[in-house]
Amino acid sequence: MQQGPLEAILRRDRLVVLAAMAALTALAWAYLVWLAGHMSMPADNMAMSMPGMAMALAPAVTQPTVTNFLFALVMWTVMMVGMMAPSVAPTVLLYARVGRNAATQNKPFAATGWFAAGYFLAWIFFSLAAAAMQMALTAAALLTPMLQSASDMLGAGVLVAAGAYQWSPWKNSCLARCRAPLDFIQRHGGFKAGAGRSLALGLRHGLYCVGCCWALMLLLLVGGIMNLAWIAALAVLVLAEKMPGSGRRFSQMVGAASVAGGLYLAYCGMFPGR
Repeated sequence: MQQGPLEAILRRDRLVVLAAMAALTALAWAYLVWLAGHMSMPADNMAMSMPGMAMALAPAVTQPTVTNFLFALVMWTVMMVGMMAPSVAPTVLLYARVGRNAATQNKPFAATGWFAAGYFLAWIFFSLAAAAMQMALTAAALLTPMLQSASDMLGAGVLVAAGAYQWSPWKNSCLARCRAPLDFIQRHGGFKAGAGRSLALGLRHGLYCVGCCWALMLLLLVGGIMNLAWIAALAVLVLAEKMPGSGRRFSQMVGAASVAGGLYLAYCGMFPGR
């Protein structure tokens, strides 16, 4: 059957949005791979290959400074984009599709980019807090050069706290909104015509996603903020958790595993060598 003009336009828009989200994710991961490779280099080699950048590429082993804070902020922001872009892609596609339908009815609303920008703005706010936390842990000498917890008790505390949050009503409430984006948009006034209002809608959706996933993101401290395999595993976990059919039990199972891991790590910290 021949495709109608509207269907062709919608299909083209989906491809454009998918390509944009894929490019954004790929660029973020390319930066993380590059950064992890340089941070794993010996200090002498790093200084030779990138003069003047050696100290900036190793914020965990230097004194907290404004420069290192800005570097950490960029690192966290790019990492959050790379991890969260795949999970928000269905919502962005939904926005683009409804937007095209509205435009054909002469009732256009703000471009999809405003909604996506608002969503990632929420994760920039999270990255500000994460960078500040990294600087505090740096000052306390609680991070290794690869930005991993240098204390079994700190790692245990993060695991237990993240696991407990998985069982909380706040987690369940935020996750429910992330799993049903159309319902969320309708509950908050529907799609917006103005760019500012669309940005605010995306920001609100992003804040719910931060409320859903912030504790899981702190697990980066346990496996290593620059451990690419760990970053990828957490990104897949976040994506799986937001799938409509995963259910609350899946989150609770993740929480139980995290608490168990934390208790084991605490035991190892209290009784080393056993």
